[in-house]
Amino acid sequence: MKIVFMGTPDFAVASLDALVQAKFDIVAVVTAPDKPAGRGQKINESAVKKYAVENSIPVLQPEKLKNPDFLAELKAFKADLQVVVAFRMLPEVVWNMPPKGTINLHGSLLPQYRGAAPINHAIINGEKESGVTTFFLTHEIDTGDIILSDRTPIGDDETAGELHDKLMVIGANLLVKTVTAISKGDFTEQPQPQSDELKHAPKIFKEDCKIDWNNSSALIHNLIRGLSPYPTAFTLLNDKTLKIFKAEPEEKEPGIAAGGFLTDGKTYLKFATKDGFIKLLDIQFEGKKRMLIEDFLRGMRL
Repeated sequence: MKIVFMGTPDFAVASLDALVQAKFDIVAVVTAPDKPAGRGQKINESAVKKYAVENSIPVLQPEKLKNPDFLAELKAFKADLQVVVAFRMLPEVVWNMPPKGTINLHGSLLPQYRGAAPINHAIINGEKESGVTTFFLTHEIDTGDIILSDRTPIGDDETAGELHDKLMVIGANLLVKTVTAISKGDFTEQPQPQSDELKHAPKIFKEDCKIDWNNSSALIHNLIRGLSPYPTAFTLLNDKTLKIFKAEPEEKEPGIAAGGFLTDGKTYLKFATKDGFIKLLDIQFEGKKRMLIEDFLRGMRL
């Protein structure tokens, strides 16, 4: 069975590697075009491209997925199946091309958390469980028939970055099981239930990351965890941005207005919330590197 793999970041590399190690025939990889990044605008290749080049897999990097030249090149590989992990939305002319269809690995327990940021939103919403799902692509995003899924608990202090790394491994294993089942014709498809009460996972913008100290300590703690390490929850301190990577909630009468802070200038800095405090542990102040709160307070007078 010939497979074309589509993906871009590290999350996708784990799945691609798992398929390669399982001896599936990956005839080509489709990934994002190279882009200049950083101060020196050095050309940056996607993690998937780097892996493909190292493993002598042909690479396609279309700017536009409906480009006739790209479509002709893709068709020439005569793939039986296409596998998508952390890539952009595909037009029907692409996902409908192979005879066995196109499958996607999604970082949630579908139908919950359809969208671009399922891992972040699951933690922001205080979920106790997450997982991964494989499904067939169709017209509406993340709505195709489910093939397999796998679950994992979310720890009380677990961050989006930690859950990402966990799901990356679980997802890679699930994808191998899924492709194996498809190659043998030994699988069933489950239509996704439709409901107005489903939770969604839209793209996160900067304004979504600013902390509202009028919320509860629990809600703010979940926001910080769900945005760590990226794009990172933040507040303003002395009119400068203070990013918060790790914190712990304190549920006790604050005694000061929400958004105010207390510090001994040495070991702790905590902001008042509606019902307690958020004690900062790991932060980055504007213009400085990321550091533990004790190191920050050592060089900063508040």
